[in-house]
This record gives sequence, C-alpha cells and structure tokens, in this order.
Amino acid sequence: MRVVITGASSGIGLALARHYLLRGAMVAAIARRGELLQALAAEFPDKVCCYALDVRDAPALRAAADDFMARAGVPDIVIANAGVSIGTLTQYEDDNDVFQRVMDINVLGAVKTFQPFLQRMRAVGRGRLAGIASVAGFRGLSGAGAYSASKAALISYMESLRLEMRDSGVKVVTVCPGYIRTPMTDINPYPMPFLLEADDAARRIARVIRRGYSLAVVPWQMALVGRLLKGLPNGLYDRLFAHAPRKPRARG
Repeated sequence: MRVVITGASSGIGLALARHYLLRGAMVAAIARRGELLQALAAEFPDKVCCYALDVRDAPALRAAADDFMARAGVPDIVIANAGVSIGTLTQYEDDNDVFQRVMDINVLGAVKTFQPFLQRMRAVGRGRLAGIASVAGFRGLSGAGAYSASKAALISYMESLRLEMRDSGVKVVTVCPGYIRTPMTDINPYPMPFLLEADDAARRIARVIRRGYSLAVVPWQMALVGRLLKGLPNGLYDRLFAHAPRKPRARG
C-alpha cells in the first residue's frame, strides 16, 4: 500500500502515518517540520519518503508527488490532513492575515495536495482521496470564524471533488473529526466531549477511508451532536453559543 499524508509531523497526521506504516505501507510524509519527519523515517527505515514543505506551495507539492510516484508508484490513498486552528475576531484588522493563512492552508492546501495525483489515479482507476475536515464546519463558532469557515468550505469542496471523480474508480472521503487530543486542541480553554486519543482517532479514520464513506464523523457520538447543532433554530443556537469559551487569538 502507498499512502500520502500531509501534516504528518504531529497530531492526527503523525498518528495516521504510524498507523499505515505499522501495517507495512510506504508513506509519503509531508509537513513543514523536516526534523520531525526525519525522526519518523528513522523509526521506519526504507518506508518513509520525507518532504519538508508548506502545502501552500503548489510547485513543491507537485515535485514531491512526482518524486514519490517515481519511487513507489501511484498512491492508493492521499490524505489532505494539514491544517491550522487559530482564534480570530473579525473586528480586528490585524486578523486579516490570519484568516488568509487559515483558508490557504485548510482549504487551498487540500486542493494543491490532490491535484498532482488526480490524472494518474484516474488512469489506474482506483484509490482514495481523503480530506480531514471537522465538526467545526457544521456551524460557525464564536472566535473561530476562520477555522469554522475553512472547514465548512473544505466539506463543500470535497463534495464537489466527489462529483468530479464519480465513475473514475477513485473514492472521495470527507472525515469530520470531533475532539482529538493533539497539540492543536491542547490549548482549548473549554471542555471537549468524546475526546479521542490520536492513535484511536487514526484507527477509526483509516477504517472510514478503507470503507470509502462519502462523509463520516469520528467518533460517531459527535455525529449526533453535529446533527443536533445543525438542527437548532438560529435564535436558540445564538443564545446557547454566543458567549461560549473561545480559542485564544494568536499570531503567527
């Protein structure tokens, strides 16, 4: 099996990389922090191809894809996992750059991740394209406008891609995790129901990808929460969540 994973240096991406490596896969591990990728490669000799790059850099992603396919062949699974979550408030103009960064990484990063592989995967008529979205994309959250908007956009983008790839033999899978214990969630100043450890989440996400579900929430309990939130009238939703604890604003 050949698997491509972005954001593979920590959190869900690292857990997914380990999951597939332990099952004998050849993994293209993509992330900005090359030293962490090298540590993973040292743990799994001859099984990891490391690409230290930013998913906003389309030429770098194209070069990485070409190199990996020359070494290992057309991937069976491509997972667009790279993402950032930064607290934002629209009233502050200096958050504009943060909005841009979040959208560029979380949405356009997925587009640029998939593009180099589509033609080759179509040609062989198989494979999985998986986008790691979030239940935060189901409704807007106060103080998380950039993150919620990016994940909502990613969900819609993945649906469009699914239609584009229909009848190609390539399955398009949208995964919406709930709360997963990662460095990204460690700073959340609020309770996180149904919190999963990253390794457990990776196992569940890999099962969703293998089965080729069009959209799945992990864990399943958060699917019930998501349906409840989506069904709330706007007035009630606003009263319940307008003053909920927020992820702190941060720069960089």
